[in-house]
Amino acid sequence: MALVFSAWTMLVSGCDQIPRNSTEKNNLAALQKVSIPITGRTSYAAYVADQDLTRQLGLMNVTTDELPEDQGMIFVFDSDRHLNFWMRNTIIPLDIAYIRSDGTIVKTYTMEPLNEMGYPSIEPARFALETRAGQFAAHGIQAGDHVELPLSLFED
Repeated sequence: MALVFSAWTMLVSGCDQIPRNSTEKNNLAALQKVSIPITGRTSYAAYVADQDLTRQLGLMNVTTDELPEDQGMIFVFDSDRHLNFWMRNTIIPLDIAYIRSDGTIVKTYTMEPLNEMGYPSIEPARFALETRAGQFAAHGIQAGDHVELPLSLFED
């Protein structure tokens, strides 16, 4: 897969599908939402990004008014793999948690707006959960925590 995705890109990609300073964004109201509980910590209502275009746009150009603290976006892939997200056209800081198929968080970061340096998953992950920055620290969310992934995220 050689696509660049909103706040993420495959390490092998390097391809720029969405140009810098684009004003494109996902219509969040049109996206499916699921509950993403993190065991013993909190739960997020997350928009599902499981299609190429939805993943490409991710949370680009979304404002803090459009993304309350208890909401986020879950990026869904077909298998565990090394992921690397970035913040092209993403104008608010975000937390990201890379999550294996078994629900284990393998790595978290707080990502800076518009930073294109990349934030690697370190090890294979199938999902990435993005929320407003500061949420993971506020709830003590870290690598090793367990996410209760809805079965619907595993369906094709």
